[in-house]
Amino acid sequence: MKCNGRRRGRKPAQLSDSNGRASARPYTSRSWRTAILGIVLAACAPEASQPTEILWDTWGVPHIYASTDSSLFKAFGYAQAASHGNLMLRLYGQARGRAAEYWGARYLEEDRYVRTMAVPSRAAEWYVAQSPAFKTNLDAFAAGVNQYASEHPEAIAPEYRVALPVTATDVLAHAMRVIHFSFVSGNERVIRMFTQPAEPGSNMWAVGPKRSASGNAMLLVNPHLAWTDFQLFYESHWNRPGLNAYGVSLVGFPTFVIAFNDSLGWSHTVNAYDGADEYRLTKVEGGYRWNGGVQPFETSREIIKVREEDGGVGDDTLVIRRSIHGPVTADSGTTAIARRVAGLDQPGMLEEWWDLTRANNLTEFEGVLRRLAIPMFNVIYADRAGHIFYLFGGRVPRRPRGDVAYWAGRVPGDSTSTLWTSTLAYDELPRLTDPATGWLQNANDPPWTVTVPLPFNPDTFPPYLAHRGFFWRPLRSATMLAQDSNVTFHEMVAYKHSTRMQLADRVLDELIGAARSGGGADAKRAADVLERWDRQARAESRGAVLFMTWIQKLAEARIGPDQLFEAPWRPDSALTTPHGLAEPARGVRALEAAAAQVEKDHGALDVPYGDVMRLRYRGRDLPGNGAPGDPYGVFRTAYYIPAADGKSQIVGGDTYYAVIEFGDPIRAKVLTAYGNASQPGSRHAGDQLELFAREEMRDAWRIRAEVERHLERRDVVR
Repeated sequence: MKCNGRRRGRKPAQLSDSNGRASARPYTSRSWRTAILGIVLAACAPEASQPTEILWDTWGVPHIYASTDSSLFKAFGYAQAASHGNLMLRLYGQARGRAAEYWGARYLEEDRYVRTMAVPSRAAEWYVAQSPAFKTNLDAFAAGVNQYASEHPEAIAPEYRVALPVTATDVLAHAMRVIHFSFVSGNERVIRMFTQPAEPGSNMWAVGPKRSASGNAMLLVNPHLAWTDFQLFYESHWNRPGLNAYGVSLVGFPTFVIAFNDSLGWSHTVNAYDGADEYRLTKVEGGYRWNGGVQPFETSREIIKVREEDGGVGDDTLVIRRSIHGPVTADSGTTAIARRVAGLDQPGMLEEWWDLTRANNLTEFEGVLRRLAIPMFNVIYADRAGHIFYLFGGRVPRRPRGDVAYWAGRVPGDSTSTLWTSTLAYDELPRLTDPATGWLQNANDPPWTVTVPLPFNPDTFPPYLAHRGFFWRPLRSATMLAQDSNVTFHEMVAYKHSTRMQLADRVLDELIGAARSGGGADAKRAADVLERWDRQARAESRGAVLFMTWIQKLAEARIGPDQLFEAPWRPDSALTTPHGLAEPARGVRALEAAAAQVEKDHGALDVPYGDVMRLRYRGRDLPGNGAPGDPYGVFRTAYYIPAADGKSQIVGGDTYYAVIEFGDPIRAKVLTAYGNASQPGSRHAGDQLELFAREEMRDAWRIRAEVERHLERRDVVR
């Protein structure tokens, strides 16, 4: 008989008499069995008297109260299924490589990719390799998903029930598909899937006590992803003895990926990092050229079932060829392309995030990070002891030669001279603790600019580690931090919402002067609008649409933002370069073209930004704010795509974001822009969009009394 709530190493209760003295009374076999049963029941009593509860607040955030790790994971699976059940089951079906079998031929290409990259089979191997304790947690999470679907069959759309039951292997396969085969390898697949005008990105800050008005360290969490599919975040709050943690998971994940607890917190951004390479193989009779000889491909076949429109099921034969470098993903007839991905030999990614969630101080936290089972991402950290910390994290291939540009293309795969077989160790990666500046930032820029003055010499790291340069969103990020030596909590919230365009600050004065001195009537009218503009991308801003159209006209003429300037960016003057408008006449011509375009499309040069950029989501339609971080240099990031009516509608950008001050007590504000549910009919699908439009955040409720005051409903998970 097993009691999950018993603490390891605990001594059995001693038998005693009514006065508490150890009893010397002899026991019959029956009385002994009765006594033993009493001991076991007493040991199990705390768990029995404290059922696992999910307290749902008025924003649809589940606050889970559990007595053990496994009961916590089970309740989290249950809660996620309640909020995102249809989406989860589709994602798990895709991770199995069986989505075409379940839902039709539109998923066949993705199934072929997932099977070629061996996601389902490797996930089964990963499951076997999990630690016993974490394997139990994964099983519990899957059981929670299944229990919700069993208890609420009406809540799951009929077409998605075919993916039930969910297993822990499905969960691992999904995490691998998302992290290793979408983020690490093939960001272009993500961009194409969502027609985003920018790669997945993020902002994050840590402010140390010397720059904090309160003397407490503060953390800014601000990931930017698509507002759909596997890039959705799920906000939750976890409680069990010794743990009070708040944060977000990617939908379908059993652990937090970004979180804070009573002692510390962390965030991630996508690295300026290359963890996957494509090798160009020269095909010859019998295989491909290798070290002066011929190496045969390893070949296997799989049958993919494909659901037909009439309900029948057909077969698609997938021939998989593997080279020494990895599986073949393309073939021109004479040349094959093989893909090699870092981190696939590290099955402990999810457990690493779980252990980060349970860390109590920087030493413990960094000790977990040293595993490098999470294959990518920058990390920025802050804690109650006042420490701030940065890591350029992940499994960076130890490449035999070449720089970033060389490895960004397809490299020759005909010999061992280009084949990497290991990754950099933790101590070889850029990392920084408690910098003299008192602040850290990352906005997807290389590690060299995590604070200013620059803390690292790029020449001391491998040339393939990360590119060099500074872009406009990171420039805005670092400028705000560098200019404020006494940051308050409220200021940090305001900075998070900053829509000021750093590029406009750098070019507008010269452009306006050039337009007035050498431009025609349209250029002068445009200059007047730009001079009155607040240089922001707020809903009421008049001039932002004109400025962004000007940048687009320059791009059409093959003039990028960095080509606008006489003086290029320099590491020794990172916040003041580039500068000096090059060829002002060229800029004036582009401004005249932009003015004509804006008047044609919108009827006025000074059209309010929010009239054009719309927050359209789940039936809501509100004035937008924020803009793509680059090339405009906007910290409050929002990606918009053209809509059929001539407006633009949001598709991504700010997702979940948080500002945390590690005082006593911890203070935190949060927002999940698109709401905390995707299930049809949920009142929480899109219910936070009004706050997003008003540039406001919510309090994070972490104390039970607060949660009870804002309670929507209560579930008990047994």
